[in-house]
Amino acid sequence: MRSPHWSGPALVSLFLLGLPALAQQTKPAPVTLPATNPVAAVVNGQEISETAVQRALRRVPPAKQAEARTEILNFLIDNTLVDQYLVSRQIAVPAGDVDAKVTELREAVKNQGKTTLDKALQEANVTQAELRKQIEAQLRWDKFTTQQATDERAKKFFDQNKDMFNGSTVRARHILLTPDASDPQGTQARAKLAGLKKEIEDKVAQGLAALPANTDEAGREKARAKLTEDAFAAIAAKESVCPSKQRGGDLGYFPRVGIMVEPFAKVAFALKPYEISDIVSTPFGLHLILVTDKKPGKDVQYDKMKDVVKDVYGDFLREAVAKQLRAKATITVNPPGR
Repeated sequence: MRSPHWSGPALVSLFLLGLPALAQQTKPAPVTLPATNPVAAVVNGQEISETAVQRALRRVPPAKQAEARTEILNFLIDNTLVDQYLVSRQIAVPAGDVDAKVTELREAVKNQGKTTLDKALQEANVTQAELRKQIEAQLRWDKFTTQQATDERAKKFFDQNKDMFNGSTVRARHILLTPDASDPQGTQARAKLAGLKKEIEDKVAQGLAALPANTDEAGREKARAKLTEDAFAAIAAKESVCPSKQRGGDLGYFPRVGIMVEPFAKVAFALKPYEISDIVSTPFGLHLILVTDKKPGKDVQYDKMKDVVKDVYGDFLREAVAKQLRAKATITVNPPGR
């Protein structure tokens, strides 16, 4: 459920190319290059190699690589779509700006004292040309974001989404189901989740009906909350495919942005405590969400966090642009190793 909150030209380029992060303490696994360098996907005629996917996967534990591969490939597809769009808008990046970023990376790696940028590139089987291409794409996006994230737009975004910036958190449980290959639209998974939600609601109704007749409203509400959480946790432990099932689906507290993927976080923050969501679709699958607690944030002023607001605005802008471009794009995704 965690969101890949990748940002910043240097770190994005390093991650996508499979290079060690500057602050990484453990050495990533060696890059496993496909024997024939197959194509992982084709986006409007532009290829994304399986090698690019494997470079990112080297930083993921083997047990989680199958799940992570889909997420990484989708990220690479979105990157390709966005850069194609920006190129079509003739947003240019001077070669000198790319040179400066390469120098910045070289100095950052040198200051770590463990290796050199050239050696890191060689170990990851990445060429200087590939590095420069990734940096150019990120700088092109940065330039576009600067044009779009005016103070007027950023301030409006801030005013409409203060819970993204004031430290508000929620605690939630969830039940996750992932449609299989025979059910690509998730019809069966949706039907099962709908049945599970009704099962929870029925158990709560039965528990409330068993309360003493003289139970006051406060007592009934307290009982409803406990009945709901207990029933939800029991079914999450039995039916959810998320590792959180071991905790009855409990995800702990999380903020509005930066941790959970946006469709999940948006719904969770809109729910009242002990309210069960409708079915929520994310890149991870289909969910039912139960919020069990909310912690309000503090009063914040736009002028004091303008840069943060513009960064988040840029993240949402990128997501919106990629979504619109996907609707019109021709995308072919190949099975691994094809």
